[in-house]
Amino acid sequence: MDTQAVLTMLQEAADEFINPRFESLARHEVMEKNPGDLVTVADREAEVAITARLLEAYPDALMVGEEAVAADASILDRIEHAEHWFTVDPVDGTKNFVHGSPDHGVMVAEMRGGDVVRSWMWQPQHGVAYVAEKGAGAFRNGERIAPRTVGEVAQGVTSRPTRVGESLDGLPPLKLSWVCCAVDYPQIASGGADYILYVTTKPWDHAPGALFIRESGGVSAYADGTDYDPRFERTPTPLLVAADPQLHERLRSHL
Repeated sequence: MDTQAVLTMLQEAADEFINPRFESLARHEVMEKNPGDLVTVADREAEVAITARLLEAYPDALMVGEEAVAADASILDRIEHAEHWFTVDPVDGTKNFVHGSPDHGVMVAEMRGGDVVRSWMWQPQHGVAYVAEKGAGAFRNGERIAPRTVGEVAQGVTSRPTRVGESLDGLPPLKLSWVCCAVDYPQIASGGADYILYVTTKPWDHAPGALFIRESGGVSAYADGTDYDPRFERTPTPLLVAADPQLHERLRSHL
C-alpha cells in the first residue's frame, strides 16, 4: 500500500468504528485491561479492521497491535527478529476518548528491522493527519514540517503526572502533556512544547512519533544518546523527545 492509501484506510476505520462512538459510549462498551488502563469496543474493532487490511497487503509482515498484545503478550517476543513489521494503535489516548476529549488518534508505524520507515498519526476529531517517511520528511495534512530551533528558555511536558513540576537545567517546571502520543509528538514538532519526558515506551505508542520527530528535525533518544528503538523497551529509563538536537544534548545529562 502506498503512503496515502494507508492514511485513507485509517481515516475510514475511524469513520466506521471510532467517530460514531465519540461522546456516546455506553457503559458496557468501556472496559479495564488493568486498573486504570481502559479499552473500548472502538479500540478492538478498529484494530481488527486495520490489521486485516494491512495483512491483505503485507501477508508476511508481523502485526503488533496494542490490543492483540494485551490478549497475547508472546507477540512481543517476535519483534526483535522480525524483518518487516507494523505497530497498530487503534485509539491512542483511550482515556481522553472515553472522557470526551478530542485529543486522541489512530496510529500505525512500519518497521524494517529496528528502523521505522513510515508512520501515520490521524487525529479524527481535529481532522489532522501527520505522516512521515524515512529520508523524505514529516508532513501535516500534506504540508512539509520545517525543523525549528528552540531558544534558551524551553518549555517541557511529561506524560507522567508524578513528574509534573520537575525542572531540568533550571528551565520552567514540566507541565502535563496531552497524554496521547498521537498529539504529543506533533505538538513538539509544531511548537506546542519544546520537549517531552516519557517513562513507558511501548512500540505502538512511540514508533510513529519517533520517526515523525526525527524527520521534522528533532530527536527521540535516551539519556545516553541512544536513539529510540521500537524493538526494545528500556523502562524505567526516561525517553527524552526534543524539538532540536541542541536542546536534547543540553538536557539529557539532567535525566
